[in-house]
Amino acid sequence: MKKQSLVIALALALPLALPLAASAQYTGPSTQPAAAGSGTPYAGPSTVPAMSVKQLIDTGKDDQYATLRGFIVSHDGGEHYTFADETGRIKVEIDAKHFPPGVKIDDKVRVELTGEFDKDLIGSKVELDVKRLAVLR
Repeated sequence: MKKQSLVIALALALPLALPLAASAQYTGPSTQPAAAGSGTPYAGPSTVPAMSVKQLIDTGKDDQYATLRGFIVSHDGGEHYTFADETGRIKVEIDAKHFPPGVKIDDKVRVELTGEFDKDLIGSKVELDVKRLAVLR
């Protein structure tokens, strides 16, 4: 009975620990309290257009794939971050599995994000759902 209780307790605790793992590799500014995967190895040409934040917000279509180059400037809780380039800022959602293992990323590390643009038809909410994160050197 004690073994079964232990297994149930561990199974219930695991989902609570996962959000902490999502922010474990981002070490820059955060809007959350301090207690707060790897990208694909392919680095060749892509048909996904690289663009600025301003271009994406102004001309992007819902569900369009886009690539942005700049900086993750804050962690906003869970999988939510703010990304910035020289033209503006955009909210991004990054699963923990997309962070390169063992690489600390803060607001001074230049990154390339590729993902699906989410644009509400009503209102002005925009976000990039990141599918690939690469550190630029």
